[in-house]
Amino acid sequence: MKLSPQGLHFLARHEGIVPAPYLDSVGVWTYGIGHAETSGIAPNPRHMRRGMPEDLDAELVRVFDVFRKDMAKFEAGVNAAVKVPMRQHEFDAAVSFHFNTGGIARATWVKTWNAGDKAKAAKQIMNWRKPPEIIGRRTAEQTLWAQGDYGSGKAHVWRVSASNKPVYRGPLRSLTQQDVMRLLRAEAPKPDPTPAPTPSKPPAARKTGFLAFLLSLLWRK
Repeated sequence: MKLSPQGLHFLARHEGIVPAPYLDSVGVWTYGIGHAETSGIAPNPRHMRRGMPEDLDAELVRVFDVFRKDMAKFEAGVNAAVKVPMRQHEFDAAVSFHFNTGGIARATWVKTWNAGDKAKAAKQIMNWRKPPEIIGRRTAEQTLWAQGDYGSGKAHVWRVSASNKPVYRGPLRSLTQQDVMRLLRAEAPKPDPTPAPTPSKPPAARKTGFLAFLLSLLWRK
């Protein structure tokens, strides 16, 4: 299974969108929609150009191109961990949970789900409630998984500060599900090539040239 359009928008809403490399709460370089330097998927945010992009539209297309590539790993993780038939909204909630925690394979609620007790599994989703700031998201995932309710709202685009931290006030843009689908369909722009530095003449070569000059003077004498 793959994330539905509603699932993609749900996840983007809860992650937030930062179209520039930034340092997350524990100092990990991150980009776009939760794309961490530890993901193993290019680009590596640690090596990206700092600061907000000049062309926000093009950068948002790139953000969602990276996001879709990231999701393939987490979709595969859910498909492997869940052994029972899934409804689309259950799958979407499970991918959001896995993207946030990385714990789909060891979560008790997933084992309970596989055992057929969905009522108990729904309650156990809330075992994953640390740090306290995540409770709102976990509750939304629980509601989506149990009731198929994706909630409402838009996915906000945030700027970064000069110190490479997200600024969570006054979003630059707010994206609907249709906006997200349009960005996913667009062709991602290629990264700007970085020109290689012009190598300086090595010291040995300069010395050789100077010696040749001295020898030519002596020869003339």
